[in-house]
Amino acid sequence: MEAYKQWVWRNREYVHSLGSFANGLTWLLPEKFSASEIGPEAVTAFLGIFTTINEHIIENAPKPRGFVGSSDTDTSLSYPLLIAILKDLETVVEVAAEHFYGDKKWNFIIVTEAMKSLIRLALFRNSGYKMLLQGGETPNDEKDSNQTESQNRAGNSDMNHGPHSFVNQNHHNPWNMEGRAMSALNSFGQNARSRTTITSTSGWSPRVQHQQAVIEPSMIKERRKTLSELLSEKGVNGALFAMGEVLFITRPLIYVLFIRKYGIRSWIPWAISLSVDTLGMGILANSKWWGEKSKQIHFSGPEKDELRRRKLLWALYLMRDPFFTKYTRQKLESSQKTLEPIPLIGFLTEKIVELLEGAQSRYTYISGS
Repeated sequence: MEAYKQWVWRNREYVHSLGSFANGLTWLLPEKFSASEIGPEAVTAFLGIFTTINEHIIENAPKPRGFVGSSDTDTSLSYPLLIAILKDLETVVEVAAEHFYGDKKWNFIIVTEAMKSLIRLALFRNSGYKMLLQGGETPNDEKDSNQTESQNRAGNSDMNHGPHSFVNQNHHNPWNMEGRAMSALNSFGQNARSRTTITSTSGWSPRVQHQQAVIEPSMIKERRKTLSELLSEKGVNGALFAMGEVLFITRPLIYVLFIRKYGIRSWIPWAISLSVDTLGMGILANSKWWGEKSKQIHFSGPEKDELRRRKLLWALYLMRDPFFTKYTRQKLESSQKTLEPIPLIGFLTEKIVELLEGAQSRYTYISGS
């Protein structure tokens, strides 16, 4: 196994390209959307799991010496790996369950959705109640912006009130002669202080130095928040944020539970799922603006991109029954008939409509989970 890991690390670009190419070819397998054909989906799942494991190996490549980061990377990445493997297997489970059990396939889909929900809830808790990116497949390593701002303010305060505040307050343009002189004096003072510190600590025993080396990295390590700390720090906004994330995580499970009760052709599961999505997104939006500024939730760049991605997932409601059967399919068929006389465009439109109708027949392709 170690030899294979070394090979993947050395050929990461080749492995990534090969995995993407192989996954793309699976859409051309014969009987791709046949309910009785399990083989193509099994091949697709196998290639997907193979690619997922390789990506996990690449992401856990040995870091260079001096790398500063989280020491529990492997533990946190195990959850995204499990989620990705379940997503690769769920289509095979759906096809096999439909082939052998018919409409009872929803019992098996409920089990897979419940497993994904539990893993995501565990990941949400273990990450310190940070927003899940890509459904938990991408680790959210962004630090809390409030903590970063407070650290920056504290650092600036120390610089402005320290013994060399005169040098910092008179920081000029580095391209100016006076600015270069002040920068040189400041660097000389920093070097003198560091040398003094090294000289003063050189007489310490090796045991004390070892203890200091052990303590300092633990001080740098970011501490995960608990739910009580999130609520005490952010108040109502923290509760709203946690509630919005829980709704997003459990929405697919709620959807399939209502499908099993009322059927795929009923509007009730469709409307309830859309309501949960709308409510969760509205709660997350209000947690950003509600109350005092210090109590507001500040989203990082990746988290803002994740919110945009979740809004784009709402387009899948156009592909879900009963909306697809009553409205979307009619629009697709009319567009196909209109463009059919055009030689190349008509052929491409026919294939696109065929792929969309085939993908719509599988829950896992349009689940958005």
